[in-house]
Amino acid sequence: MVILLLGVVKLPVEEAATRYLREVKLLSAPLDMSVRDSIGQMGIAASLGGMRSLVASLTYLQAYDSWANVDWARVDSYFRLTTTLQPRYDKYWDEAAWHMAYNAATNYLGRTELNPAVRGKLFHDHIQRGVDILQEGLRVLPQSTRLWNTLAEVYERRVVDPTKAGDAYLKVYELSKDVRYARLSAYQYASTSDPALWQKAYDLLKVSYDQNKKTPSLINVMKQLEEKLKVPMEKRIKEDVVPMGQGMMGPQ
Repeated sequence: MVILLLGVVKLPVEEAATRYLREVKLLSAPLDMSVRDSIGQMGIAASLGGMRSLVASLTYLQAYDSWANVDWARVDSYFRLTTTLQPRYDKYWDEAAWHMAYNAATNYLGRTELNPAVRGKLFHDHIQRGVDILQEGLRVLPQSTRLWNTLAEVYERRVVDPTKAGDAYLKVYELSKDVRYARLSAYQYASTSDPALWQKAYDLLKVSYDQNKKTPSLINVMKQLEEKLKVPMEKRIKEDVVPMGQGMMGPQ
């Protein structure tokens, strides 16, 4: 009876301690039923035994095996398991998104045995799947510069949405304080049709200009923006447009 009473008293204390440890990220959340169904009994036993990172490594390897067999559905499924088991490791989210937004999307676009409309839909669906993975990862790891940078690149190169790409690059700059990302953000804003974003781009580039980081791409975009924004002649930068020869590096 005494032991039973002690157990009743102890249970709320242990539950509160568990909640606290999960809130401060010192204890992982329990697996949900869908994950338990997917990884099998051996995987469940290993996970509950404190070996979640090992099980995640195995599902990660299975994802790559599926990639070698060009089985995109299984690649996505195994990466879902991997990121569920180890949600605080941004490399897993990053690679999962890369496989969907680049490898799977490009593969479907090139499959000429499919109807062109179907190929196009699969292409865009898998790019969006990559975006969704990154956004899900950022809900877990909002300070990850790696995930913000990959999201910016996907918006720039795959979705072709310069406003969202600029916002994501700017987030990398805010987190890292690396002005290169402020310039990348500015180049994206400068390519929009929004005058407010042109001004934002000019202000961001002016910071690098004042720090004497006067690359040809920076000079040229600032000159273009001065024309668009009708900046008074006396306030414009002194440099002329720089000829962009072959082999010259892109925006830096």
